[in-house]
Amino acid sequence: MLDLLKALADPSRLRLTAVLLRGEFTVQELTRIFSMGQSRISRHLKILAEAGVLTVKRQGTWSYYRVGDGNPFFNAIRPVFEHELESLPERSQDLNALTAVLEERRQRSREFFDQHARQWDDLARTLLPVPEYRQRLLEKVSEKSEVLEIGIGTGGLLAELAARASKVIGVDHSPAMLDEARCRLSAADLGNIELRLGEIAHLPLPDNSVDCVVANMVLHHAADPVAVLREVWRVLKPGGTLVLADLARHEQEWVREQLADQWLGFEEDELRGWLTSVGFDDVRCERIEGPAGQESVLLVKARNM
Repeated sequence: MLDLLKALADPSRLRLTAVLLRGEFTVQELTRIFSMGQSRISRHLKILAEAGVLTVKRQGTWSYYRVGDGNPFFNAIRPVFEHELESLPERSQDLNALTAVLEERRQRSREFFDQHARQWDDLARTLLPVPEYRQRLLEKVSEKSEVLEIGIGTGGLLAELAARASKVIGVDHSPAMLDEARCRLSAADLGNIELRLGEIAHLPLPDNSVDCVVANMVLHHAADPVAVLREVWRVLKPGGTLVLADLARHEQEWVREQLADQWLGFEEDELRGWLTSVGFDDVRCERIEGPAGQESVLLVKARNM
């Protein structure tokens, strides 16, 4: 308890904790948010991590800091603590700077996909192959349901979803990707597919509006994965399901530049924890191992309580 109180008894560390309660950030991003030197930020992070307030997730040469659950006393006071942090004098400017960093992540992603839309399918399949999992993903989607697919890319899964669902809504943040999806679908004459431009963390749908959300290889491109899962939970009807396929944790750091990946895959426990924290239950996760030269895939199904 004394170690925790000493760690938190500093204005800069209070501000750091307040920001890291909103997501995961690197030291470099935190220096931009707070306009502080890297050594100063690193020293504060080290103190908070040693007190059990923060955890560090290493992805290749990058380290992401986030608020953890390693200190039982901090966990006990956290609800009141979070509320009081909103009254920090610098809170507004810190939140504005945080938003700017997340927007930088999203902007880099949009620009990449707009530029590479026509080559995307071949690019992803060639550079980072994965085992065949699509049929198992489709089997988890209830028939005759209203389905939302987020981050559709060039729309490679839409026709198969439309064959199972009563209606499919496809959302992507890249106009160029949506154009490619429309070209792909034009010859199929499918009347139950609707395409919309929108951010996956700010979906253009009302609350409780769809039966199922499909997120196929999209979460590792998200600037803030937890915000995306929270938004998915919002648009799902009570009892609705999320079907998610994504990369298992890997060390192919080159994908950040060549495929615009924000994250080097995920751990099963990490996804379970995030899903539970935003309100999902009955979380079921299976790992599909790839042969030599292929990355493993996590296939997840979860229910909106």
